[in-house]
Amino acid sequence: MDPLSELLSLLKPQSYASGGLALKQNMAIAWPYHEGIKCYSVVSGQCWLTVEGIADNLLLTAGDCYLLPPGPSFTLATSLSVEPVDFGTLRAERKLGNTADGGGPDGCFVVGGHFALSGHHASMLLGALPPIVHLKKEADKTAMRWSLEHMSKEVLNPQPGSALIIQQMAYTMLIQALRLHLCDASRSSVGWLFALADKKLSAAISTMHSDPGHNWTLQTLAENIGMSRSSFARHFKEKVGTE
Repeated sequence: MDPLSELLSLLKPQSYASGGLALKQNMAIAWPYHEGIKCYSVVSGQCWLTVEGIADNLLLTAGDCYLLPPGPSFTLATSLSVEPVDFGTLRAERKLGNTADGGGPDGCFVVGGHFALSGHHASMLLGALPPIVHLKKEADKTAMRWSLEHMSKEVLNPQPGSALIIQQMAYTMLIQALRLHLCDASRSSVGWLFALADKKLSAAISTMHSDPGHNWTLQTLAENIGMSRSSFARHFKEKVGTE
């Protein structure tokens, strides 16, 4: 198992909630401060994501995915001109959009989940994430699209066992989104976490994990991944931020 997969496997998230949410035309839904991590993708339509403390509103369109680590209140809206209403209030009063029609022709339909993460590894991961992770539909045209399509089908046309499938698909989307973000951010971000997404450093870490009792040195690690000692040392410092 590669180092990034090992880290993600240690997270063992438990789903608070997974499924679909439909926003009707001219609707704005507000959520309070939240723990855990939220991962949702837009199936159809478009909506605005607004997070407390961030000046710019983010437009999400069909195929986009967003991650929200633990943080302040946020709003999803099909219109920025209407006053947001608390999600709990709308759910209690049954005023949410109809998932069967995706919120209507001018509405927006999203699927995903809200997960609880705990432990040191979770803290390291969540601490490395920005307030909003926005993955545009062009980020991965195969894996994320497959997950999005299959999850939305289960939500819109529930069958026996759909609840479990939806939960597992939401978890799969979370892992795919985290991988895409870490791999993309590894080009410009520094730290151990992003080093796991770097192919050369990941290969070096895998080599050490395959034989933990071996007395590994900078020279032997460099040789095992086909790099010179100086090139490996320089690359390590650039990606991890320390020698």
